[in-house]
Amino acid sequence: MRRLRPWALVLGGLLCAWAGAGAGAAMRSYPHSAVLDGAGAYRLRWGRRGSALALRLEVRTRGYVGFGLSASGSMASADIVVGGVERGQPYLQDYFTDENRVLKKDPQQDYHLEYAMENSTHTILAFSRELHTCDTNDKSITESTVRVIWAYHHKDMGEAGQNYHGSNRGTKSLRLLNPEREEVSSASLPYFDLTNKDVPVPDKDTTYWCQMFKIPVQHEKHHVTKVEPLIQKGHENLVHHILLYQCSSSLNDSVLDYGHECYHPNMPDSFLTCETVIFAWAIGGEGFTYPPHVGLSIGTAADPLFVLMEVHYDNPSETEGLIDNSGLRLIYTPVLRKYDAGVIEAGLWVSLFHNIPPGMPEFVSEGHCTLECLEEALGAERPTGIQVFAVLLHAHLAGRAIRMRHFHNGEEQKLLAYDDEFDFNFQEFQYLKEERTILPGDNLVTECHYSTVDRIRMTWGGLSTRNEMCLSYLLYYPRINLTRCASIPDIMEQLQFIGVKEIYRPVRTWPFIIKSPKQYKNLSFMDAMNKFKWSRSEGLSYNQLVLKLPVNVRCSKTDNAEWSIQGMTALPPEIERPYKPEPVICSSSSCLSCSLFLTLLCIVYTTASTIGNTGTFV
Repeated sequence: MRRLRPWALVLGGLLCAWAGAGAGAAMRSYPHSAVLDGAGAYRLRWGRRGSALALRLEVRTRGYVGFGLSASGSMASADIVVGGVERGQPYLQDYFTDENRVLKKDPQQDYHLEYAMENSTHTILAFSRELHTCDTNDKSITESTVRVIWAYHHKDMGEAGQNYHGSNRGTKSLRLLNPEREEVSSASLPYFDLTNKDVPVPDKDTTYWCQMFKIPVQHEKHHVTKVEPLIQKGHENLVHHILLYQCSSSLNDSVLDYGHECYHPNMPDSFLTCETVIFAWAIGGEGFTYPPHVGLSIGTAADPLFVLMEVHYDNPSETEGLIDNSGLRLIYTPVLRKYDAGVIEAGLWVSLFHNIPPGMPEFVSEGHCTLECLEEALGAERPTGIQVFAVLLHAHLAGRAIRMRHFHNGEEQKLLAYDDEFDFNFQEFQYLKEERTILPGDNLVTECHYSTVDRIRMTWGGLSTRNEMCLSYLLYYPRINLTRCASIPDIMEQLQFIGVKEIYRPVRTWPFIIKSPKQYKNLSFMDAMNKFKWSRSEGLSYNQLVLKLPVNVRCSKTDNAEWSIQGMTALPPEIERPYKPEPVICSSSSCLSCSLFLTLLCIVYTTASTIGNTGTFV
């Protein structure tokens, strides 16, 4: 090997010292991390740096490492980068795949290598990419869910062409632009668990199980600072979501003796007093940490004493003999924070009045938190407004995208929250980059996009994952007496679209029965909607009608109380459809050779000064 000159070693040392300092700083600039595989062999760290995203891969291999972004979670039409260290030489190539999953080198190289290292067990790659690159082969990185795909091989790319990764691959849904959060250590804080005890999950598609609990912290105010899901191992796909409701404070300990299937005719009456959602978790989500100035209040007369935990079990294969012990862990502190947190459920009231025709590549539903409800509730309790700091967007299997639109004095504001690549299996609270003030007279519109191209019958609003929902859960402060701000579209005008003229009155059955015309006589309105011959053009016309219909206002307080506007009819606001997103400013590829030169020089220097020394991965 040719001997390096002293000046080269000095220069290399200086540059590597700088790079090492940068690497240390870089480690601190990766606020997010996730293990992508079940064996813990592939870890991703990432963080936003201005208009770019910085990523660091730590993978248990001495071969190539692949990483990509995919709309579907598959290799088809994906944005991919492959890298590694081969014989001391780092490499990183930007690729893309077509719809047939053929891997092609991208003529515009937009992934920029910043650091590469290989030891006896691991390969580490640090690189960055602009969020928006002007490259049609690249996938823009937004605040929406992104399906990350990953792979690795024990050989490098150049050793035998494109080595197939085999089973060393996978996909995981993440939000890459979640804002950084100030974490407060909870290791020494007290906690209590609310968990089901040996619940026999029925061998049917959908089960909602309800269990009453009593909050153990009483007589003195505390703040819950973090809520973590406790999902029984192996039941990660069985437990779809968990809601925690505040119940009437007039209950007694006799309600604690048993759980029961929710929404069942024999459900205990005490369950009916539990209307106020105080926390929500959905599949794929992790623990939720409240901001440092906000907490969920427990321990006072105004706080929940009895709570109902509703667990949605999704068992499409109708497996028998499942026993579940999942639930939630609530971590709390006696050191009070400035504000009490509240939750508002907004969107479409879950009912059969929400329906979607079959065979539609896109159908849009809207749920309205109306200005009338917000005017009355906020005007009475908080005229200066509330501050929203996180939002959970919720739909079921037909859901494709959800947006929470915000209007003030009729003018549309920036989206409160959105997910243009909604994943049914990954639903969690989105922390807002900046808290948003909601004022009396504002409008909030939950806009849900669905696809029913693979369905031959109507999709109805309902509790099953094969039914649909269109909801937003808003976490805010300070807490006020408003728990639900939603709407129901007018059903009679929907039925007039398919030609219904008259129904039997008084309504004695549910769903109610149609009287005329003849082709629908004595059919329920559900059967009539399914009998109608839906085409895509009919579905589009129906969609346009539904979005303009008057809505019935739902505006609820705690303890089943209602604001006076509840049940009244309101017109939806005049809004621009479809929503026009803000224009994206993209950045073209910058100089890759500079970072490659620094990486190469750093590796050459390291090799020259530590020949025969094998480092240990940390």
